[in-house]
Amino acid sequence: MCPLSALATTRPAPRTPALSVRSFHATGAISFSTKGEYGVRMLVQLARRWDGDVTIPVSLAEVAADEDLPRAYLEQLIIPLREAGLVQSTRGARGGYALARHPAEITMAEALRALEGPLAPMICASEDPAHADACLRQGACSVNGLWIQVRDAIGGVLDAVTLADLAPRPRPHLVELDVRPRDAVPV
Repeated sequence: MCPLSALATTRPAPRTPALSVRSFHATGAISFSTKGEYGVRMLVQLARRWDGDVTIPVSLAEVAADEDLPRAYLEQLIIPLREAGLVQSTRGARGGYALARHPAEITMAEALRALEGPLAPMICASEDPAHADACLRQGACSVNGLWIQVRDAIGGVLDAVTLADLAPRPRPHLVELDVRPRDAVPV
């Protein structure tokens, strides 16, 4: 037996790279982070507490319990939402956080921009003027138009959905009463 062939049989077979298993729900390249997901869930909870013309303040501990989210993370997310004018805080015994405007006036695009930044699948398609020169291929790129269409499609959907759409007010259940006489024959 040739010495080289003996080495070949003792060498382990090359390993194929294992498929990465994601521990989160996103499956594609275009996704929102937990900032966006948790922030929207928090805003929906605040929208559910809208009572006519005003909203009832709620503590972040209560929102965290209702949504099974980490309170410390919600404390970080509330900051950009306040800065964007989407939520307001009230101090005191009955204090907490509440929506700054009616839920029907707050779009998901506005909320996600406050939490995530510009809504763009690629930096070259960003609406943010600060990103205008981020891509060296700007002006010569053959797919930039595609990314802009994707951005506009995502933005269009998010602009069409408001917090009011995601947090409908519960309706009182109507009780159907059987008002037929006891001796009536069912129809």
